[in-house]
Amino acid sequence: MVEIASTVGSEAERDAPAVPSHVGVRWLGHASVVVEVDGARVLTDPLLRGRFLHVLRRAAPVDVSEVRGHIDVIVVSHLHWDHADMASLRAVGVDVPVVVPRGAGVLMRRAGMRQVEELGAGESIDVAGTRIEATGAHHSGFRPPFGPRATANGYLIGRSQRVYFAGDTGMFPGLGDLGGGVDVALLPVGGWGPTLRGGHFDAAGAAEAAALVGPRVVLPIHWGTYWPIGVPLGRRFSEPGPRFVEAVGRLAPEMDAHLWSVGERVPVE
Repeated sequence: MVEIASTVGSEAERDAPAVPSHVGVRWLGHASVVVEVDGARVLTDPLLRGRFLHVLRRAAPVDVSEVRGHIDVIVVSHLHWDHADMASLRAVGVDVPVVVPRGAGVLMRRAGMRQVEELGAGESIDVAGTRIEATGAHHSGFRPPFGPRATANGYLIGRSQRVYFAGDTGMFPGLGDLGGGVDVALLPVGGWGPTLRGGHFDAAGAAEAAALVGPRVVLPIHWGTYWPIGVPLGRRFSEPGPRFVEAVGRLAPEMDAHLWSVGERVPVE
């Protein structure tokens, strides 16, 4: 069993020397990414099913056997159905440690997850040789229709190199504070339907966020995977990723904005 060691407020842990490592990221679709850093494999917001609610997966399916037994820790950004999918969490493994926003632990434990750690913005833990730090986010953390209500997080993942997983968010005051300390950013650029409400980046907003954060490599997530039943596929399904890469090229041409496809793994040296 993997032990989770809290490092909130630990000066010794904060000052520990970084160990060089490579970073690899593999997109499983929507906001689900396997992040390889410091020898650990971290899975973000697992949504691995072919359908949730009235929404179908329109991208390549996920072979759950490729992640079950191969993930060291899961991070969940917030409790919306497309980010906190209980069936997907259990499929990865109920003994896998899961990091969630404050207020979300009760739902995770009720779903059968056995190792749950709640973090607020600015708090961090060490697990499986890497570090996970919660950041702020501008997004609702309420689980419809009856709750619970929790905060929404982004996460900085890694010690030697850092991957910023934004979860779901719009602009928030602390976003610019991440600038200069991020190697890879995973930014949401779309949604799963023909409309996109507040608390979400579109392609243009995500490009502005990328310019603020200033990672070496930035990749678009949260697009091109799920779409409602009975609704014809439209531009909001296929275009957010290319539009994001184009916008980053205009705003921050020195940045490597990579357009990837579901299932692709991108190594970062």
